[in-house]
Amino acid sequence: MAMKVKEVSELVSISVRTLHHYDEIGLLVPDETTAAGYRMYSDANLERLQQILFFKELGFSLKEIKNIIDDPAFDAEEALHMHKLILLEKRQRLDQIIATIDKTVLHLRGEIQMTAKEQFQGFNFSDNPYEQEARQRWGDHAIDEANRKTVHQPADKQKELSEQMNDIFRRLAALRHTAPESAEVQAEMKQWYLYLNQIGSYSPEAFKVLGQMYVEDERFTRNIDQFGEGLAQFMCNAMAVYADQHQ
Repeated sequence: MAMKVKEVSELVSISVRTLHHYDEIGLLVPDETTAAGYRMYSDANLERLQQILFFKELGFSLKEIKNIIDDPAFDAEEALHMHKLILLEKRQRLDQIIATIDKTVLHLRGEIQMTAKEQFQGFNFSDNPYEQEARQRWGDHAIDEANRKTVHQPADKQKELSEQMNDIFRRLAALRHTAPESAEVQAEMKQWYLYLNQIGSYSPEAFKVLGQMYVEDERFTRNIDQFGEGLAQFMCNAMAVYADQHQ
């Protein structure tokens, strides 16, 4: 059954404006447009949109995604298999990062001492065993761009990043009873978004999904809330506002 653009927007939780943009650049062109000008999306359109969002989650640009999906040699099932492998590896890294958060809290309390290396366990995004296979399928340039901001950092930079992260969490904890859409909170959300993109590659949509993980995964919630009760839910809400404003 064909769906209108607003229905697709609500189904996928991306803005109508974003869908219009995808249409304008030829990335996702609806199979039908009614006489009244309404875009109608088919099942095939939705399958393509799913692939687009998978590639965006992995850090590809819209231009790169279009080139990959439009390639006659593109195999959707093969791509889904590769997405799964890469995301499983990513989940393992997130588990490592969560463990690092636990240790960092104890470090801040003075209960343990962490080395600079320990402070950044889990932040090595350049050692994915499936990267070479992804390069073979989708090209070196696309993968290099996805990895560009996630190379090893020197010790002084690692210390700086650690201090930045802790400062942002403390400031957000102090603001957690403020409206998420307020200018003050959104200014901090910008800093958090910029921070994450120093160590990873996050689109606004991926940023929003990460915020949802803060409340859907009790491990995230437990660790973030150690900076202030309710902080995880507050960040989830504020990150969603920021992402919607920057689609």
